[in-house]
Amino acid sequence: MTFTKTSHKFGQWADSRANTVYGLGFSSEAHLSKFADKFAEFKEAARLAKEKSQEKMELTSTPSQESATGDLQSPVTPESINGTDDRVTPDTAFNTESHAEINTVPFPHSSTSITKHWEAELAALKGNNAKLTAALLESTANVKQWKQQLAAYQDEAERLHKRVTELECVSGQTAGVKTQKTELNQTIEELEAELKAKEEELEKLKEEVEKASQLQTQRDSLSQKLQETELRNTELECQLLDLEQRLENRRLESESFRKSLRSLLELLDGKIFQLTELRDSLAKLMESDSS
Repeated sequence: MTFTKTSHKFGQWADSRANTVYGLGFSSEAHLSKFADKFAEFKEAARLAKEKSQEKMELTSTPSQESATGDLQSPVTPESINGTDDRVTPDTAFNTESHAEINTVPFPHSSTSITKHWEAELAALKGNNAKLTAALLESTANVKQWKQQLAAYQDEAERLHKRVTELECVSGQTAGVKTQKTELNQTIEELEAELKAKEEELEKLKEEVEKASQLQTQRDSLSQKLQETELRNTELECQLLDLEQRLENRRLESESFRKSLRSLLELLDGKIFQLTELRDSLAKLMESDSS
């Protein structure tokens, strides 16, 4: 089993043998850290106790059994394999679900909303990318380890086949040799079954790596779209500033034109008043001449 901190107050308890993941919530980050430390402490104590029990069993076994089991012992124990079998699955499933949720967000209309929308998506993708990178590194290490185990199992199977052939030639089909042959054949079948299981696990890991590559490609595409949106936003802001400047110039020109009209109207009023006085004076002059 493994325990992973997923946030400040939340963790995941993964049971690889049962293929299940449990979520645990804590009231504070200190409680979460304390639980994680105790979990690692008890896990390490259990591992040491298991190693000691295995050593005691090996010491109490007979020399013949030690030689036989020594020939059949694999270079890496299955527990070490099963312990890291399902660590990649929860993060990959979570990233797939989060990516599906991101694709369902409606497309905003304004340039500012577009920028915020893509920034939020980029931040989410960066977090998912970090998790995927860690999962890929762990998967790569597991693939290398399993390849070494597969090679070791193949060498062990070939050696056991040669030993069976040698025992058949030397012993003349005695009862003891038949028993050892049966045991060796069973061991070979078990090793072949483990090889098939490891090959299936390698295929699953390859599929997970391909999915991670696709998510990385989508992240790059969204980053490119975000850059294009930012450039477009910059262009729109420049156009807006230009329009505001033009509007201000038009307003100043309108005010200047209005001032000119006012001054012209005042001038016209003065001329009309002068003409009116001139007309009145001419009318009076004509009346005085007629009298």
